Amino acid sequence: MEKLYVKAGEATLEVLAWGSGEALVMVPSSGRGATDFTALAERLARDGFRPLAVSLRGIEGSTGPLKGLTLHTLAADVGRVVEDLVGGPAHILGHALGNTVVRCLAADRADLVRSVVLVAAGGLVPPEAGVGPPFQRCFQLDLPAAQRVQAVREAFFASGNDASVWLGGWWPEAHHAHGVALRATPREDWWEAGTAPLLAIQGLEDRLAPPANGHALRLAAGDRVQVVDLPKAGHALLPEQPEAIAALVVAFLKRQSPKGGSPPRGKPTGGR
Repeated sequence: MEKLYVKAGEATLEVLAWGSGEALVMVPSSGRGATDFTALAERLARDGFRPLAVSLRGIEGSTGPLKGLTLHTLAADVGRVVEDLVGGPAHILGHALGNTVVRCLAADRADLVRSVVLVAAGGLVPPEAGVGPPFQRCFQLDLPAAQRVQAVREAFFASGNDASVWLGGWWPEAHHAHGVALRATPREDWWEAGTAPLLAIQGLEDRLAPPANGHALRLAAGDRVQVVDLPKAGHALLPEQPEAIAALVVAFLKRQSPKGGSPPRGKPTGGR
């Protein structure tokens, strides 16, 4: 793994890079950094891809103004990463809030996007009742560790999964700025993610982005969208089901090559 830096206007984006081959540019959840993708990236690199994980401004080594942001601002930052490090259209992947950023990029700059992968896609069907308070407690870094792990478990993880692996890695100021950016951007600007082929992977125990979101997207955007529901996964997904996600992503990306290939394994569904 190597660290790269990309200048995007007033921002500088830190990018973690693995391997070689076709590029997959990845954007993490709100207030979390590129290191969330480490396990997935290592698996993808072994399969011949070049994962490029971007920390949004204000997180890890990325810097830049956090006032007055919209999703278009964050999408333009990621677009600059694609232009500078890929030099042409790339596959893009977003986790949780990152899925709204990559969808906005796909809508704003179709010339930079080959395909889109969404992990824990939300934005339309609201979170389950009662999940808001534990979600916000995840970012209260002054709480005792036991209380924060419990909050992470309630908000992000499926029952029985180890939430302690996400005790660290939270960036409250950036999380607030990302929330402002999301609320400042009309849903219609990003919801359908342009026209590129799209895979939505969602946890069946996701309380923050219920699985109905992915199915609603497929109903809106049609056959270019494939939805896969994963059992034993919540909103965190990446640390919960790394092998399953890697297999799905690799199969999907290989389908986008001229030679085609088999559809991802899992439980694909065609809407509700």
